[in-house]
Amino acid sequence: MNTLLLNTDGVQIPQLGFGVWQVPDDEAERAVTTAFEAGYRHIDTAKLYFNEEGVGRAIAGSGIPRQKLFITTKLWNSDHDRAEEAFEESLAKLGLDYIDLYLIHWPVPAQDKFVQAWKALEKIYRDGRAKAIGVSNFTVDHLTRLMKETEIVPSINQIELHPYFQQAELRAFHEANGILTEAWSPLGQGRGLLEDPALATLAAKHGRTPAQIVLRWHIQIGNVVIPKSVTPSRIAQNLDVFGFVLDPEDLAAIRALSSGQRLGPDPQSFNMLG
Repeated sequence: MNTLLLNTDGVQIPQLGFGVWQVPDDEAERAVTTAFEAGYRHIDTAKLYFNEEGVGRAIAGSGIPRQKLFITTKLWNSDHDRAEEAFEESLAKLGLDYIDLYLIHWPVPAQDKFVQAWKALEKIYRDGRAKAIGVSNFTVDHLTRLMKETEIVPSINQIELHPYFQQAELRAFHEANGILTEAWSPLGQGRGLLEDPALATLAAKHGRTPAQIVLRWHIQIGNVVIPKSVTPSRIAQNLDVFGFVLDPEDLAAIRALSSGQRLGPDPQSFNMLG
């Protein structure tokens, strides 16, 4: 499994992980167990997903040494002024002694507490309770302010990113500042991307599925990527993307798919607290 180096104390993050967004808590244990059996070691959850306990049960029952796992969870928007307490609640639900990566889920600009929240995450990191800290859905403006007003540069920014929404400017900013890019909705949420004729052509060329082509593209351009599935065959397929390489012509064909089509909320205006 490929790993990438975070900017904090040599922590390595598996480049391909397993996401559990929209997986109910009573299904999360089975889905994560299936992912572990397929070979995943990086699991991405969040308070908002309401499945940290199910993920924790899968971890406890896996028999995999804790140090071989990489677990991410996230601070929800209504907890920006109580980040340490929210962190401890997530830790208890997961049944863990530490988190590998703790993220601020959204900046929530109307609330304007993300700097305060980040300072709490800095303390959590310094105390060793999180091995690395980062953000999710932050724009260049949000990151710039964070770096001006706090001490630790986020190790990663988890953002919507797929061939229709490639985020070139934000990725370039990340690279210039030592921040890794992590892609959520990497396969476009099943809303037409995987039926694109250009991807079908590449899939036929390489003898792969369109989803494998897209995940390989993420890997080759340096993204951390967290596809989600509850189907055992797809869970395994999504991990099987290291045995082929996209050539420059393939990469150019995918680059040409960029349309600026965002599927999820805009971080500049997303202010949901509930």
